[in-house]
Amino acid sequence: MRLSQFIRCSVMASCMSVLAAGAFAQVPAANGQFQPTVGQPGKDVVWVPTPQVLVDKMLDMAKATPQDYVMDLGSGDGRTVITAAKRGIRALGVEYNADLVELSKRNAAAEKVNDRATFVKADLFETDFSKATVITMFLLPDINLKLRPKLLDLKPGTRIVSNSFTMGDWAADETATIENGCESYCFAYLWIVPAKVGGTWKSAQGEVRITQNFQTFSGTVNIGGNSTPITNGKMVGDQITFTAGTSRYTGRVNGSAIEGTVRTGASSANWRATK
Repeated sequence: MRLSQFIRCSVMASCMSVLAAGAFAQVPAANGQFQPTVGQPGKDVVWVPTPQVLVDKMLDMAKATPQDYVMDLGSGDGRTVITAAKRGIRALGVEYNADLVELSKRNAAAEKVNDRATFVKADLFETDFSKATVITMFLLPDINLKLRPKLLDLKPGTRIVSNSFTMGDWAADETATIENGCESYCFAYLWIVPAKVGGTWKSAQGEVRITQNFQTFSGTVNIGGNSTPITNGKMVGDQITFTAGTSRYTGRVNGSAIEGTVRTGASSANWRATK
């Protein structure tokens, strides 16, 4: 993150925290139905809507398709869930404020997508995320960090997209800034949940020892008593790649097994390791 971007995000986080401590009225519309007010407090964060242009960008970054199941954490007025539903994607909004849940349902019905857009009143920390293939959120940094262990336990390859706020030292796989059509909260961060590969793996050729740091890792490949450092270790979901000496390893992690190929120069061979 650039210094200017970090400062801007820190200021935004501070402003949201200050707003959370204030008393903001929830204003009924002329027809008597609830309408949210920007800055109104919630259980964990205040309500600030995500600009529509950023909603679109976040779903694009996640490469969300009708084969996905999107969960929006702190879904507010439902715009992210409704946008996903308009793309033919099943989506669920998790929101603690019952009035916002009902508003979201009305908005989904008005857009005729309530068959794919659903909303529940629930606590984020008590919600099961395991069915999601894409998670979107606009939460404060401390909430992101509290949720991080739960997110890292999701199925490898699950995509997580956050509006404006990061995951601490878990570096994003992709970042984006909206320059046009967005005045505030214009950053998006994408993470792809990595398979857990830390530890010792044994293969017919020798032993691989991995020390993992989120989606990157280091370690050694030990063959015939010779130890070679691992470089460029990278996880993208369940896909693993790394280099050891002149050999390039690629493969897929499936629980306690890795299967793939190792290429050295112009030759390649199958490679399998178990934990």
